[in-house]
Amino acid sequence: MSRNYSRAAQGARKQRRRNSVVISAVAVAIIVGLLIWEQVALLYLLATLGVAVLLLIVAFSDLQGASPTAEEVRPATPDDSAAIADGLAQAAAVPSTAARVSTRPRTGAKRRQRR
Repeated sequence: MSRNYSRAAQGARKQRRRNSVVISAVAVAIIVGLLIWEQVALLYLLATLGVAVLLLIVAFSDLQGASPTAEEVRPATPDDSAAIADGLAQAAAVPSTAARVSTRPRTGAKRRQRR
């Protein structure tokens, strides 16, 4: 039974390949015909429609294959950008980041002299 199935699958693959070759040959023949008869306006129209269809296919395609869960949508760590700007980061910061963030104003900082 598996031998019959593989023959059927092989025949289907050949049929799909043959169909794609025929479709490609017809498309090339149409484009060459339009070039010979100097129908540039139709070529521009076909190119524009082709690009629009391609963009729609990419826009609606599911590239990842699975929808994200609620945990993946939410960021793992909260964003403390506003708290850092307001000087409130030490109240909400993790101890490892609190040592790096200083809310004390820098006074008397020495500048390096230019040579």
